[in-house]
Amino acid sequence: MERNASPHTLDRYGREIAECLHFLEEQGVRDWSNIDRHVLRRYLTWLQSKEYAKASVARRLSQLRSFGRFLVREGMVEANPFKTVSSPKVPKRLPQPLSVQETVALLGAPDTTTAQGLRDRAILEVLYSGGLRVSELVGLNLSSIDRQRNELRVWGKGAKERIALLGKPAMAAIEAYLERGRPEFIKKVTTDALYLNRSGHRLSTRSVMNIMQKYRRLAGLQKRVTPHTLRHTFATHLLDGGADLRSVQEMLGHALLATTQIYTHVSQSR
Repeated sequence: MERNASPHTLDRYGREIAECLHFLEEQGVRDWSNIDRHVLRRYLTWLQSKEYAKASVARRLSQLRSFGRFLVREGMVEANPFKTVSSPKVPKRLPQPLSVQETVALLGAPDTTTAQGLRDRAILEVLYSGGLRVSELVGLNLSSIDRQRNELRVWGKGAKERIALLGKPAMAAIEAYLERGRPEFIKKVTTDALYLNRSGHRLSTRSVMNIMQKYRRLAGLQKRVTPHTLRHTFATHLLDGGADLRSVQEMLGHALLATTQIYTHVSQSR
């Protein structure tokens, strides 16, 4: 709550820290002072036996160190018991954006003669034009749209608000969906949610993932495509078009410029 973490983050951190504590209990640990380098190394070995990726192992250790700092702050321990082991080196993976041709094929895949196709086209256009995370997309409301300025008010990570700028094709797709698509999804439920499912409720993250896979196949794309792929594509195409890194950082909602800098390795013309 102090960090304004999303419900998804809270759920995952809670589950994964509890998983470690359960492991420690099974190892005979009954007190914080019993946690040492040896038992934590056994925990790392156990994680590796589960074939977790290095990034997943590193995330769990980061969570535990954060939890340890909390224990110190609360006066439950004198020193952080989880600092005795270091995280594995995680190889940096470069984002895999779509080319312009692939993006055009993907955005043109929905059948806009149907309500579902209008909705899906508006989803794809907004993900690409605004560089939104999927959680930000499904959280959009009717009140999030500024039609005069072609903008969206978005709530990002850590409950931070930012403005997403939309191009004319994305705004046209939203207008078409609002006029001819969304009314078809409205049932008895009254909701301010922008994107609705067949029951008239807010569209889920999982549904958007499935939508992406459907149109990836229809567009004939062989590579893996997720909602985050369009965010990567948004950033890369901006840099290819001559946008400066600070502007891209602001539009992506990155707290650190270093996070945005990875796209300079992806952008060929840059």
